[in-house]
Amino acid sequence: MLKTFIGGLLLAGMPAVALAGGDHDHQALHQDGAVLSSEKGDIDPNYDILAAHVHRKGRVVTFHMTLKGSAGGTIPQAAGQLAGAPVEAYVWPTSLPPESVGFEGGEGILALVATSHPDFDDTPLYDEDGDGDVANDGARWHSHWVVLAPNESCGEGSLSVQDIPDGAAPKMPATWPGLPLYIDSPGFSPVLEGPEITINVSFDEGVSMEGMSYDGVTSALRVNQNVHAPLLCVVNVFDVASGDLSLPGSVN
Repeated sequence: MLKTFIGGLLLAGMPAVALAGGDHDHQALHQDGAVLSSEKGDIDPNYDILAAHVHRKGRVVTFHMTLKGSAGGTIPQAAGQLAGAPVEAYVWPTSLPPESVGFEGGEGILALVATSHPDFDDTPLYDEDGDGDVANDGARWHSHWVVLAPNESCGEGSLSVQDIPDGAAPKMPATWPGLPLYIDSPGFSPVLEGPEITINVSFDEGVSMEGMSYDGVTSALRVNQNVHAPLLCVVNVFDVASGDLSLPGSVN
């Protein structure tokens, strides 16, 4: 079902990848084992993935992605209200179980995401723009852990951020922002440098990275017009590094 949804929304196009110069050796595009993706001629270049890569040094894991355009150079246009509010995202789906970062165990895809959404703020512990107000930073790119799951209420074969049912109280990470979703606001700062977006993530001791696999995705989501479950649906997939969300990347 997941691959069917991705395949239905993925915008195809197969020109060759253009390699960057040697001064960009830190980019995902130039890492051994990176998931490489051909350029697309018909999507916003700021969401056109050339490569996604994840690597580990001790307990710090670096997630990065090289884009054809400028990472973070496009943000969604504000809707002026929470209902129907757009969200755009750089996404690293992983094979890690949700409990790796403090969620209740269960099914679903644990993904690290960097998001922008001008109509609301979901990082109540952080003041990303340093203006003294922690509740007005939604447009600034920031990180989340989310659990994605199939949700037919979002459309046939669609995905959403997993909802928390009314009355339920599943285990959530300490930095859960209080929304009725499987979402965490851990405060890892996305670094935007030209075509590259990078997020350095720390894991608790004892979390095993053994056999972890990953992919890279750029996508759009939208808050339900009823502001009720399903609260946050995936409505468009701009690009998938592997082409089929097979999570072919492995972490060394």
